[in-house]
Order: sequence, then C-alpha cells, then structure tokens
Amino acid sequence: MLSIHYFSAARAAAGTAEEVITETDHETLGELLDSRAQLHTGTTDSGMSLADIFPRCSFLVDGASATRSTSLAGVQRIDVLPPFAGG
Repeated sequence: MLSIHYFSAARAAAGTAEEVITETDHETLGELLDSRAQLHTGTTDSGMSLADIFPRCSFLVDGASATRSTSLAGVQRIDVLPPFAGG
C-alpha cells in the first residue's frame, strides 16, 4: 500500500489531500506521477492542472528527497510539495 499526500496547489488540482493506492505496476515515481496527472483532471483557482504543477514540485519518498527516476520498490509514502511562498 502506498499513500500520496498532496499539499497546497497540488491538493487543489488533485481534489484531495491524500490518496491510497493498494496496487501499482509503476516502477518509478515519474511513472506514478504521469498516471496521477491523467487521472486527476481538476484545476486550481488559477487554472493549473496537476500535470502543470508536477514539474514545479519537490517530492519526498518515505521522507527522502526524490526525482522522477526514484524507484517505488517498498515505498509507503510520497509527499508532493509545490513551491511555497515566503521563507
């Protein structure tokens, strides 16, 4: 089981703060992100889709910084962190 936690604009575009995936055939974070971008077609108040937001985001996989090529083997949690204003 894998949980994805969306923050800020990513949460607005996904329409949820968290989703749980019980089975996935995605081997990398990038493959999973691509499938989520196709699944969640909502937008933020400014009209940005999840596909628009992902390239601007940072990702944590089980608490460690990750890239699109990061393996999902054994992963339990992914955090999607858009840029935050301020400090």
